[in-house]
Amino acid sequence: MPKFAANLSMMFTEVPFLDRFAAAADAGFAAVEFLFPYEHAANDIAQALRARGLVNVLFNLPPGDWAAGDRGMAAIPGREAEFRDSVALALSYAAALSTPRLHAMAGVPPAGADRAACRDTYAANLAFAAAAAAREGVDLLIEPLNPRDVPGYFLSTQADAHAIREAVGAANLKVQMDLYHCQIVEGDIAMRLRRHLPHVGHIQIAGVPERHEPDTGELDYAYVFRLLDELGYAGWVGCEYRPAHGTVAGLGWMQRLATR
Repeated sequence: MPKFAANLSMMFTEVPFLDRFAAAADAGFAAVEFLFPYEHAANDIAQALRARGLVNVLFNLPPGDWAAGDRGMAAIPGREAEFRDSVALALSYAAALSTPRLHAMAGVPPAGADRAACRDTYAANLAFAAAAAAREGVDLLIEPLNPRDVPGYFLSTQADAHAIREAVGAANLKVQMDLYHCQIVEGDIAMRLRRHLPHVGHIQIAGVPERHEPDTGELDYAYVFRLLDELGYAGWVGCEYRPAHGTVAGLGWMQRLATR
């Protein structure tokens, strides 16, 4: 059975963000991830981690103006300076939190944007960010997102993510494989894991299609977890789902899937 990290942006939302660390530890988690830490001082988050012996395994670079529809900026021409500033801020938080990997969101290009220019911008920004992250011993991740949840997002398939990873050629640039997004866009999860896992830096899960607990919906996670064990995946699996009826009430999925 893989080892699981609670996503504190989606789980334990019954309490304020800084209280979710204790809630996750009380529920048996040893690790956490979250989307964005930047509304809180890095020292406050570090203290919340230390107080309960948790490790932080992942968070995202600043996304731009989220309320205005930004979902990152790495593939958006004209925002290179803003992207570089976001890399510096994220790495400062990663150092304070001992976070080993960061996700650089590609973004939603504006209507009419030239896709080739966006791809060139993406590759150049990722090369810069990967080099900066490597100097700090941090991995940089890119993640395909499904167009139903994030319409217009630049990166949507595993094949494209790995092609970009190969084009950039940085050893610490890896793909974040969220099986929820992958199932919606492509399916064929088992074969994609077999093909791509050596270059996958992090895995996330949720039930499909409602994005609730992973023992609901169309994807057989009991089989997937056995496959991850078979393939020797030693990383964390981020639980990036929206609890259907309360976080703690829904955590029985871990025991149920372990016995199937």
